[in-house]
Amino acid sequence: MSASIAYRHVIDHCFADHIGAGGLTEDEYAPMLAACAPALATLRAWHGDGKHPFLDLPGRRDDLAQIEAAARRLNEMFDDVVVLGTGGSSLGGRVLTALMQPAHAPRRESGAAKTGCARVHFMENVDSRSFAELFAALDLRRTGFVAISKSGRTMETLAQFLVCLTAVRESVDEARVARHFLAVTQPGTNPLRNLAEHRRIAVLDHDPDLGGRFAALSVVGLLPAKIAGLDIAAARQGAEDVVRQTLEAKTPGDSAPAVGAAINLALLRHKGVTNAVIMPYADALAPFGLWFRQLWAECLGKDGHGTTPIHAVGTIDQHSQLQLYLDGPADKLVTLIAEDCAGRGPVVEPDGGPDAELDWLVGRTLGDLMDASQRATWQTLAKRGRPVRVFRLAALDARTMGAMMMHFMLETAIAAHLLGVDPFDQPAVEAGKVLARDHLRRIVPRRS
Repeated sequence: MSASIAYRHVIDHCFADHIGAGGLTEDEYAPMLAACAPALATLRAWHGDGKHPFLDLPGRRDDLAQIEAAARRLNEMFDDVVVLGTGGSSLGGRVLTALMQPAHAPRRESGAAKTGCARVHFMENVDSRSFAELFAALDLRRTGFVAISKSGRTMETLAQFLVCLTAVRESVDEARVARHFLAVTQPGTNPLRNLAEHRRIAVLDHDPDLGGRFAALSVVGLLPAKIAGLDIAAARQGAEDVVRQTLEAKTPGDSAPAVGAAINLALLRHKGVTNAVIMPYADALAPFGLWFRQLWAECLGKDGHGTTPIHAVGTIDQHSQLQLYLDGPADKLVTLIAEDCAGRGPVVEPDGGPDAELDWLVGRTLGDLMDASQRATWQTLAKRGRPVRVFRLAALDARTMGAMMMHFMLETAIAAHLLGVDPFDQPAVEAGKVLARDHLRRIVPRRS
């Protein structure tokens, strides 16, 4: 594997010679890996064709100045920025922003000078209680809103946008309302763009050929990340490294995403592995599992095909889900994401005197405990004959996250090719959207 890739993909414990009957034999794995060759050829044909821009985005830098300018304006004007959107319009931004935004940042006191970046909030649902809490917690005079919808017709985002517009109108002068908002949507006439233009709200274009769940490295994910202070060029570079490795692969075995897709589908075919667990060992990576869950489920779950993605976080879910993985049905591939964290963080000090039962803990860091826990998890899974692969991360930064996101976009696209499904549509979901609109039309409108 190229030394420039920002992760190591460790797959030994997916094979029978390491874990026994629960793993793949060479006769089971090799044909599936070879079947990835046409998928790689398809990706090469897509690259540069303009119809699948998720492959081209990593190599671009020409659009970053506009994203950076928009982020700079929002940071200069506001203490808080709220991202309105759902699914692919939100999850990628959450992943990237989590790298920069501490979970327990202190709230700025009213009147205090602003330092650093605005705090970014993601409102993905239409829970009225959550919006009431949001409006109560923030000073709307110092809050900006970014509404993201590729189609401009996402019902949840339109409702969020209009509710927030009303709240801001009640807090600032009418002439200033438009300055608090930014819309991201595809060119052409659509409800979100029409509302924004009517209000003279700035609009950034969403590429109409870029599906939401593949949009993390576009303005959709990079704008919130840049507001939070992420090096977005580095994120693109990490992704570009992975794209280059896959497009230049002489055989499927030279592409980490192809290897991952082959393992998933060979385990499904030969071992009945119908669940894909993703388990990062870092709080900052918790949103990554949610992003992967949407990507894998919506791309592959068609025509009776697909495996079910399961979100877990270490060490937390060692105490809630690991028992099932170890002793329940043998139907899961566990993917651990392990940061090299040994020696980091505060040291565990003795309190009040020696305790022989704590000899193994005292004098070690929290990073040592996290490192020992992730190692023990994959070793225990392997000893129980459960397939497990590990992504080893030397650093948790923008370049690494761009690489990881691109790996899984490519792995998913290759898996879709192996299954014979289109990774870019979601036909079953559309029926529910139509029914929801029909239910809303039957409700007598209320006026505030």
